[in-house]
Amino acid sequence: MLGRTARPAATVAPTAGALRGIWLAKGRDGRLAVYAPAEGGLRRWTETRPGTQDWGQPVLVPASGLTHLSVTQDANAYVHFVGRRERRGADGRAVVDIVYAIQYQTGRPVSGWRSLGNPHKGTEAAGRLGEPVVVVTPSEMVHIFVRNADGGLTLRREQSDGKWRAWDDRGGSGIESALAAIALESGRIELFATTADGILHWAQQAAGGALGKGHPARLAVAPGTVTALETGPDRPTFYWTDPGGRGVVAYRAGAWPTALGGVPGEGPHAVLRTLLDGYDCTVLAHRGADGSAVVGVGVTEDEGNGVWWSDTGVRCITPPAMALDAFGRVVLAVIDEDGVPRMARQTDEPGLTLSPWRRL
Repeated sequence: MLGRTARPAATVAPTAGALRGIWLAKGRDGRLAVYAPAEGGLRRWTETRPGTQDWGQPVLVPASGLTHLSVTQDANAYVHFVGRRERRGADGRAVVDIVYAIQYQTGRPVSGWRSLGNPHKGTEAAGRLGEPVVVVTPSEMVHIFVRNADGGLTLRREQSDGKWRAWDDRGGSGIESALAAIALESGRIELFATTADGILHWAQQAAGGALGKGHPARLAVAPGTVTALETGPDRPTFYWTDPGGRGVVAYRAGAWPTALGGVPGEGPHAVLRTLLDGYDCTVLAHRGADGSAVVGVGVTEDEGNGVWWSDTGVRCITPPAMALDAFGRVVLAVIDEDGVPRMARQTDEPGLTLSPWRRL
C-alpha cells in the first residue's frame, strides 16, 4: 500500500507562466535535486545528505520565457536542460528559440543559458516550432530533437569537440505533439512521435549511425503521453495512454501493444526499473484521470501477468517524476494543487510502500 499524506509544513508561491512539470535528478554524490517552475525560472531543492529527508533551501535557477523544458542526465550524472523560449521582439511579435544549459555538480550553479537558435528563419514559422526533447549518448554527444513548423523532425547535436552542428531537417510530416526519445546503453537512439494516422518510429541500427526515416505504424496513441525505458539489453519499451480507454499501453518493436490497465489522465508517464523483493520490476507513475498521482508496479517485460496500480490520494497539477535515491529506493515527486513540490520515498516494507508525503 502507499503512505498517507503528511500535513503541510510550508508553502511557496505557485508555479507561474507557461512552463509546467517537475524534474528529479540524482548526482554523482548520490544527492537528489528537485526542479520545479517558478516565477523567473526554475526553483531547485537539493538533499543536504544522500538518501535523507533533509533538503536545503530552494535556489532560483534564472530562466525567463521558457514554455517547455526537457531534462536528462548523462553517464557522468551531469544534468542537461533544453528549453523552448518565447520572448517579445521590438515589433511585439513572438521570438522563439531553443536554449541549452548544464549543471555539472549537484547543488552547484547551472551554466548560463545558451541560445541554439531556431531552424526557421521566418518569424511566423519559427513561432510554430514544437517542444524539444534532449538525450545524451554514452559517448557524451547531446542530441536535441524538435517538431518543426511543417510537422517534420529536426535535429541539432553536439560534436565530440563540444561545437554544435547546424540544424538538420530529418524530413517526415504530420507529427502532432511532443516527441519521446531514448539513448540506450549501447549508444543507439530511438525516437517516437504521434501523428494523425498513428505513430512514427525512428531507430538507429548502430551507435552513431544514420537515424533514417521514421517507420509508420497505425497504433492508437494519446498525443503527449509517450515515454520510453530500456527494459532489456539495447531494447526499449514505449509506454503511452490509449485514447480508447484501455489505460496504459506497453509496446516493443516487433510485438503487439499490451494494455496494462489504469485510468491515466493527460501527460506522459514516469518510468524506472528497480528490484522489488528480488524481482526486476518496472515502476510507472502518472497523473490519474481524477487528478491524483497513481503508481503501478509489474515485472519487467512480463506485461501479460499484469500491473498492480495504487492511487496515492495526493492530487497533483502535473504528471509525477521518479528517481532512485542513493540507497536504491524509489522516490516519487509531484507538484500539489498549491504549486508546492511533495516527495514520498520507498520504505523498507515488502513491495513498494511509500513513506508519508513531505512538502518541500
